[in-house]
Amino acid sequence: MRGFPFVQGGVESHCHNLIPRLSGEFECLVYRRKPYLTEESHVSFPGIRFIDLPSGRMKGFETVFHTFLCVMHLLFHRVDCVNIHNIGPGLFTPLLRLMGYRVVLTYHSPNYEHDKWGRISKMILRLAEKISLGCASHVIFVSPLQRAKFPESVLMKSTAIVNGINPLPKTDSTDFLDRHGIRKGKYLLAVGRLTQEKGFETLVRAVQGMADVDQLVIAGDSDHNPNARAELKRLDGDGKTVLPGYTTGENLAQLYANARGFVLSSFSEGFPMVLLEAMDFGLPVVASDIPAAHIIELPAHCYALPGNPESFAKAIGATFAGGADRIDYDLTSYDWDHIARQTAEIYRRMTG
Repeated sequence: MRGFPFVQGGVESHCHNLIPRLSGEFECLVYRRKPYLTEESHVSFPGIRFIDLPSGRMKGFETVFHTFLCVMHLLFHRVDCVNIHNIGPGLFTPLLRLMGYRVVLTYHSPNYEHDKWGRISKMILRLAEKISLGCASHVIFVSPLQRAKFPESVLMKSTAIVNGINPLPKTDSTDFLDRHGIRKGKYLLAVGRLTQEKGFETLVRAVQGMADVDQLVIAGDSDHNPNARAELKRLDGDGKTVLPGYTTGENLAQLYANARGFVLSSFSEGFPMVLLEAMDFGLPVVASDIPAAHIIELPAHCYALPGNPESFAKAIGATFAGGADRIDYDLTSYDWDHIARQTAEIYRRMTG
């Protein structure tokens, strides 16, 4: 993976929440990509050893190159079980099996559905999916809906274990908002990497001309496109969009705590943890009408067609008209301690 802590990404957030909870029972070796690490990333965790390897930051190539280096390291440093996160690195599952390893594949999302990949890359990712699902010893799907798409041969050796929520600290502070000119209670919030599949362009277009939307705050940054922020600003003719960058911890908690509501505009998702985070703060939400956004069923007017600014404008208007009260969602199924126990049971079966 890119790594953790303080590295943006859904897989990275998943691992940050899960692996430290496993390290009491297992000695965990985590392979990270050097270009994504910052000074904040160099934090030690009991029972976890980080191996930081080069990868470059060339889209597509970096995953293959980094995973190859990981496999070469595992050729000389034996472990009991290997957990691969997502189908791209899963290309190397046959090689790991030939080396005598039991391999757990955690299937986060069908990456070939993401618009950032070209035709050839999507073909390779589909091939990677077929190879990794076929060769893995066991598959963990973070979405039961994704798991249900596959044949019996995959179902027999797979488990659905949903992502969880690690509640951010509740806060009354607003200093982060003040620094970025964000007006408390007057903005809609979106969170995620600035990539095409997140649909932020659709969201920026949707709020143009909407008198009842004062500000749109998009918290995130781009891994590969240095012009991503400028492109969103170019679409923002009304000057409503605020881009505070990649935001975590107390600062992110401030954004959730003081938002008017939350919007998930993605074209595709494996399991949208940011949606759960927003629900933990009781925010009313508008979401793309994609399977992953139905993890907790919302009223029909809260869903919008992916990529359709008019549909999002209509859903935003209907959901947030005249303000919207906080909502008490039932999130008891998304507890990371329970998820860690389920994952540990699979590891025990693989290493027993």
